[in-house]
Amino acid sequence: MIDLKKMAFERKNTTALLAAASVLKGVAIILQALFFVWIVDGVFLKGDTFETILPLLAGLLGAVLLRVACGYVLGRTGVHLATTVKSELRKKLIGSFATNPLQAAAQGQSGQKVSLLMDAVDEVDGFFSKYIPQMMQTYTIPLMLLAVIFYQHWVTGVIILITAPFIPVFMAIVGKRTKVKADEKMGQLSQFSGTFLDVLQGLTTLNLFGQAGKQKQLIQKNSMAFRDATMDVLKSAFLSSLMLEYISMLGIGIIALEIGLRLVVFQNITFATAFFMMLLVPDFFNMLKDFGSAFHTARGSMSAANLLSEEFAKEDRKVEWGEERLASGPPHIQLDGLAFQYGEGFALHPVQAEIPPYSQVAIIGKSGSGKTTLMHLIAGLLPASEGTMKINGVPRETVSEKSWFDQLSYISQTPYLFAGTIKENIVIGANRDVTHEEVMEAAKKAGIEELVASLKQGFDTPVGEAGRGLSGGEKQRIALARAFLKKPSIILFDEPTTGLDLQTERILQDSMTELAKTSTVITIAHRLHTISRSDLIFFLSDGRLSAVGGHKDLMENHSPYREMVAVQQGGVTR
Repeated sequence: MIDLKKMAFERKNTTALLAAASVLKGVAIILQALFFVWIVDGVFLKGDTFETILPLLAGLLGAVLLRVACGYVLGRTGVHLATTVKSELRKKLIGSFATNPLQAAAQGQSGQKVSLLMDAVDEVDGFFSKYIPQMMQTYTIPLMLLAVIFYQHWVTGVIILITAPFIPVFMAIVGKRTKVKADEKMGQLSQFSGTFLDVLQGLTTLNLFGQAGKQKQLIQKNSMAFRDATMDVLKSAFLSSLMLEYISMLGIGIIALEIGLRLVVFQNITFATAFFMMLLVPDFFNMLKDFGSAFHTARGSMSAANLLSEEFAKEDRKVEWGEERLASGPPHIQLDGLAFQYGEGFALHPVQAEIPPYSQVAIIGKSGSGKTTLMHLIAGLLPASEGTMKINGVPRETVSEKSWFDQLSYISQTPYLFAGTIKENIVIGANRDVTHEEVMEAAKKAGIEELVASLKQGFDTPVGEAGRGLSGGEKQRIALARAFLKKPSIILFDEPTTGLDLQTERILQDSMTELAKTSTVITIAHRLHTISRSDLIFFLSDGRLSAVGGHKDLMENHSPYREMVAVQQGGVTR
C-alpha cells in the first residue's frame, strides 16, 4: 500500500521548509493584525499624525510582504514536492512494467495502464501540492492564533474551542463519503480508458463484424458513468464547502456578538482588543476551511494511490541479474530444474537439459504445452519460479543483463516494429554505431534488399506503428536483418515461419541457416524439415519435458514423437 503521507515526510528538508514557512506565515498574520489595529486605533481614536503612524505603516507593509512571501514558498515547495513524487511513482510504475514485460502485457488493458501512468499519478498531485502544505499550516498557524487570542481575551478562545471542533467532525463525515465516490470515479476512468483504447485498436475488426455501433454505445455508457461519478464527487465537494462556510460563519457570528456586547453594552473590553480579535478569528476559521478543501482533494489522491498500490501488488517475481560479463561466442547453457507457474493457471514443470554451443535446438509439442514459456525463460524475459539457468557454468542471476542481451536475438511470430523508417527499425538491433553499408548487407542476408530497392524512399520509407503497412513476412525479414546487424551468439526463433508463403519461408530458412553458422539457434518449430535437421529436440507435453534427443533417437525411443512425425508426413497439420 502506498503511504502518501510517509512519502511526503521522508523528505525531511522539504517538510522542514514547509514547517518554517508556516510558522513565519503565522507570525506575519499576527503582526499584520497588530499593526492594522495600532494604525486604526491611532488614527481614529488617538488622532495620531501621519508622521507618527508612518513606522506602523512600514511595519504593516513588511508583515504583508512576509505573509505573501511565505505563501509563495509554501505553494512553490508543495508543487516541487508533488513533481518529485509523481516522477518517482511514474518511474516505479514503468519499472514494474519493464521488469516483467510479458506478464504486464498479459494483465489488463493497455488503456488502463496508460490511465494509471498519466491520470492516476496526476491525481496524486493535489495531496502533495495542496494538502501537505495546508496541513503544515493548519498544524501550526491556528495554534499560534489561538494562543494569542487566549492571551488577549480568553472568552473568545473558549468560544472557538466550542465551535471549531465541528469543522473536523464534519470533514470526517463528508470525507468518508467522498472517498467512496472518488474510488468509484477512478475506477470508472480506468475502465473508460481501457475500453476506449481497445475499441480504437480493434476498429477495423469491429467494422468487419458489424459491431462498431454496439461498441459506440458501450463507450457512451462508460463515458456517462464516468460523468456521473465525477459529478457525485463534485457534489460532495460543494456540500463540504457549503457546510464549512456555515460552521465558520456561525462561529465568527457568535464571537462577534459576544465582543460587540462587551464593547458596546458592558464596556469591559477596549476597542483595540475587540478589533484585534475580530481580525484574528476569521483567519483562524479560514485556515480550517482551507484545510477542509485540501482534505477533500487528498481523498481523491488517496483513491488514485489505491489504484497504484493494486498495480504494484501485482509485481510478483523479478528476473534477477548480476554484474558478471559473458565471454564472446555462443555459451554453454544448462537448464537446471527451470520451472514457471502462471499464478493458479498453467505451470511449466522443472526442465533439466543442456544446450551445447553452436547447436541447433528445436522445441516442439502441442499448443499449450509450454514451448513459448520455456523460450521466454531461456531468453530471460520471465523469472523462474524454481531452478536456474547456468551460462558457461555460472547462474544466469550473476550475469549482467546488458551482457546477456547484447549476445541474444529473439525473433517472434509477430516482431514489433516502431513508427519510423525501415532503416531505423533495422538499426535498433545494433548495440553500436553502424554504417549504411552494414545495414544494406544485413538487409541482403535477410532477403529484404529487393523489397527496399522497389520502394521510392528505399530505407527511408516510413513504417507505421507496429509495422502497419508491411506484411507478416516483411516484418519477419526486418527482424532477421536486425539479427544479422547485431551478430548475436544466441538466436531464439518463436515459430518464425508460421502462416508465411513458401517463398518467404524459404528466404527465412536460408537466413536462419546463415545465422546458425556463428550462433546457437533455439527454435519453436512445427515443420518436420526444421525439426529433423536439429541437433537436439525438446519434446514438451502438458508443461513437462518428456523427451530430449536427436530426430533418429526420438523416432526409435519416443512414441508420441513418432506419432507426430507420422501425422506430418501424412499431410495433416496440428
